Amino acid sequence: MTTPSTPTATDRIPTPKSPPPDILRCAYMELVVTDLAVSRDFYVDVLGLVVTEEDENTVYLRSFEEFIHHNLVLRQGEVAAVAAFSYRVRSPQELDVAVAFYEELGCRVERRTEGFTTGIGDSVRVQDPLGFPYEFFFDARHVERLAWRYDLQGPGALVRLDHFNQVTPDVPKAVAFMEDLGFRVTEDIQDQAGTTYAAWMRRKPTVHDTAMTGGDGPRMHHVAFATHEKHNILAICDKLGALRRSDHIERGPGRHGVSNAFYLYLRDPDGHRVEIYTQDYYTGDPDNPVVTWDVHDNQRRDWWGNPVVPSWYTDASLVLDLDGNPQPVLERTDASEMAQTIGADGFSYTREGEAETELPAWKQGEYKLGHQL
Repeated sequence: MTTPSTPTATDRIPTPKSPPPDILRCAYMELVVTDLAVSRDFYVDVLGLVVTEEDENTVYLRSFEEFIHHNLVLRQGEVAAVAAFSYRVRSPQELDVAVAFYEELGCRVERRTEGFTTGIGDSVRVQDPLGFPYEFFFDARHVERLAWRYDLQGPGALVRLDHFNQVTPDVPKAVAFMEDLGFRVTEDIQDQAGTTYAAWMRRKPTVHDTAMTGGDGPRMHHVAFATHEKHNILAICDKLGALRRSDHIERGPGRHGVSNAFYLYLRDPDGHRVEIYTQDYYTGDPDNPVVTWDVHDNQRRDWWGNPVVPSWYTDASLVLDLDGNPQPVLERTDASEMAQTIGADGFSYTREGEAETELPAWKQGEYKLGHQL
C-alpha cells in the first residue's frame, strides 16, 4: 500500500462553472426485476429488509435504521436493470443547483415535484456524462426507525444502505468527474504504469458512497447494505445454507483489504449483485490520506488472499436511460483487473517484492483462471 497522487483523467469531462449539489449520502436504488414476487421473497423473506409499502408492480423496502421511506425499490419490468442511483442532498435548494450543474454539461435533466417514486418528493433525475441514471432529492416521507425493534430483527439484520459500485470503461475519467461532483477518493487500485483499475469515493464520512470499477459499462456492479458486525453476515450464510439457497452466494464471506470491511456477495434472482458489508473506517477529516493498492497484491480484494471468482470481475447489471431503455455497454480499453491478476503474465503477492517463484509451491497458480473453475 502507498499513498499516490490523484490519477490523471483521459478525455476529461469539462468542469462546470456551476457548483455541484451538496450531496449527503447514497439514499436508495431503484431496481427493475423480472419477477416481483420472486424478488420480494429474496429481499424480504431471506435478507429481512422491511416492506414500507407495496402494490402489484412495486415494493418499497428499507433497512432497520432508516427513517426515510425506502432504501430499495423493486419494480416489475421486462429487463432486469438499474433505473436510478439516488442521492439525498442537504436542502431543497440543492435541486436547483443540480439542474444548473447538469444542464451546463448538456445532460438530459428531468424534474418532478411529486417525485419519481412513492415516498420521495421533489426530485431531479439526470443521465450523467458517464451514462448512469442519477437522482437527487431532499423531501422524503419519514417512517418509523426500527433500530430499537429488536423483536423484529433477525440475526442477519441489514441496518443501513452503505454504498453503490459502478462499472465504467474509463476509471480516471469517472473519478475526475465525480470529484467535480464533490466526491473524495479514499482508496484506489493502480499498477506501476499508473493505470487505475478502481476507485472508492465518499460523501458521508465512510470509505465510500460509490466506487468506480473498471470494466465494460456503464453498468451496476453492486448495491451494498451494512450489518452491525461480521457475525450478522455469518448468520446470513447459515440461513441461506439452511434454506438450501447457498447458490445465491457468489463470493465470501471474507475481509477486504480495500476498505478493511467484512463482506459477502450475493446474486439476487435476476443476477443483480448485493453486497453485505460491515466494519469499514472513518474518513471524515479533510486530510484523510488516500490509500492505493497495487493491482498485483492478492490481499487488496481479499485480506486473507483468497482468489476472486471470475464472475465478480465480468458480470454486472445494465443501467437504464431516463426513458427506461438499457444504455449501450462500451468496452473498456485499458487492461482489465482480472487479466492483470489471473492472466498468463499476472501473479499475486502477499509481501511486496516477492517473485512468483518465491510463493509457496501450493500457492503458485492459485490465482490463474483455470485453477478457479
